[in-house]
Parts: sequence; structure tokens; C-alpha cells
Amino acid sequence: MIQRLQSIFLLISGLSFFGLFGVPFATSSTAIPNLLNDLIYNIQDSPILLVLCILGGLISIGAIFLYQNRPLQLKMSYLVTVISILLPLVAFLLIFNEGTITSKTDQISDSYGIYLPILSLIFSVLSARFISKDENTVRSMDRLR
Repeated sequence: MIQRLQSIFLLISGLSFFGLFGVPFATSSTAIPNLLNDLIYNIQDSPILLVLCILGGLISIGAIFLYQNRPLQLKMSYLVTVISILLPLVAFLLIFNEGTITSKTDQISDSYGIYLPILSLIFSVLSARFISKDENTVRSMDRLR
């Protein structure tokens, strides 16, 4: 059913991905060419980050409606977990690679956006745990019949 606890966890995970559209990853006090021209580094600055964010959010929200197919829902939750790990790593690598070209790397500071994928990671792991608990419960009930 949609009102299960893992559905709420998947919803929070998806909302944290879509929350990245309003929150930047990093800010800077001075403009750095090709990286922080507008003093803000967000997901719109890199197509890789944009694709990972949209993909993670859509898979999280889409997995909510797969409650009748728990094994597929579990696999999608694992995929969201992997995307949640990849997103901050890719953002950090892009900032590090682009930021080391200039000597102004000490002026880059992180923002709330770098922590939202961690929140998504926590809730996707929790949803996977509860999905597997449901699957084990259903399997044990099938043995009793």
C-alpha cells in the first residue's frame, strides 16, 4: 500500500533530490572563471549533476508506486542509494578539479546543497530496509499457508 513507512522514506528521499534545485552546493566570495561566475555553484552548472539529480528524484518518487512489486522497488531503492552517493562525490570532484586551476580555492565554502544527498542516502537506505522487511514478512506468511 502507498501508506507504508517506506513510501514516506522514498518521498523524503525524492524531495531532497528536488530540493537541490533551490539550494546551492557551494558559494564563493570572489568569482572564479568557468566554475563560480555567479558566486554560486548549483546543479544547473553541470549537466552531470543535473541528470543525477533528476534521475534520483524521479526514481525515488516512481518507486513509491511500485508497492505491488517489492523486489523491483527494492532494486530501485538501491539505485537511489548509489545515486545519492555519486551526487556529492561528482560535485566535489567538479569543484576540486575546476577550483584548483585558480589560486582562489580557499574562498570556496560549502552550502546546504552538499548535505541534501546525504539526507537522501539515509532515507533510501531506510526504505530499502523496510521494503526487505515487508518482503520477508510476506514470504513467511506464504510458508504458513
